[in-house]
Amino acid sequence: MIETLKSPDHVLAYRLDGVMTAEDYDVAARALEQKLKSHRHLGLYADMTDFKTMTAEALVHDLKFHMSHLGLWKRFPRIAILTDEPWLKAMVSVMDAILPHVEAKAFAPGEKEVALAWASVMVDA
Repeated sequence: MIETLKSPDHVLAYRLDGVMTAEDYDVAARALEQKLKSHRHLGLYADMTDFKTMTAEALVHDLKFHMSHLGLWKRFPRIAILTDEPWLKAMVSVMDAILPHVEAKAFAPGEKEVALAWASVMVDA
C-alpha cells in the first residue's frame, strides 16, 4: 500500500506499507507526474519503515516507468528514504553514487521530521 503524506507543495511524500501492488505503483506514478507539471524540481520523501516488498507486476510497472522517463532523475535534487532495512540503505547509497544530479540519503525511522525537512531543501539542481 502507498499513502501520500502531507508535505510542502514542492515535495512528494509517501508512506509505503506492506506489499506494493501494481495499482499502488500506478497511483504513485500519476501523483508524481501531476506534481511535475507544476514544479521544475521536486524533493522526494518515502517512509519505507513498514515496507516489505513489491509484487512482480509492480516491479514491471516500475521498470517501464523508469525506462520511459530516463531523464527524469535530474528533477529530483534530494531523495530521503526512511528505513532501518540494510538492503534499502544499500540501495539508497547506490542511487546516491550513480545519479549525478541526485542526493539520496537514508534516515532512521525516528528521524521523520529531519528527513522531510532535508528533502524539502531545494539545492541548485
